[in-house]
Amino acid sequence: MSLVAVEERNIIGHILFSDLLIETQRTVLHAVSLAPTAVLPDHQRQGIGSALVRRGLAVCRERGKSIVVVLGHPAYYRRFGFPAELSKNLGGPYAGDAWMALELIPGALAGVKGTAGPRRDRWSSGGAAEEITS
Repeated sequence: MSLVAVEERNIIGHILFSDLLIETQRTVLHAVSLAPTAVLPDHQRQGIGSALVRRGLAVCRERGKSIVVVLGHPAYYRRFGFPAELSKNLGGPYAGDAWMALELIPGALAGVKGTAGPRRDRWSSGGAAEEITS
């Protein structure tokens, strides 16, 4: 899923949510990866990126997604509820404080220990971006 922020018919911000799998010893969980979030430099620090993140998380909830992971600046993404603690049992290409997870459904990561990785069968979103005007 791709969302864009538009001002006077110009794209000034973008966020992408991609399908992600978390493989455990017992099962495969479907999750979403948030990356990237981008806002043109002249439009930063005006709440555009935050609006994109909030709207994107709301759409994920509406679509029944239960887990979102992100690799990003901890101070920024923690404002949206992403603690590093939830991702500590998720292996993958990243680790540390910048590797964070969010449960959109409380308890979705309870007892989960596995490896996060992309869905190989879905390399493009296949749809148009949703527009958020500023």
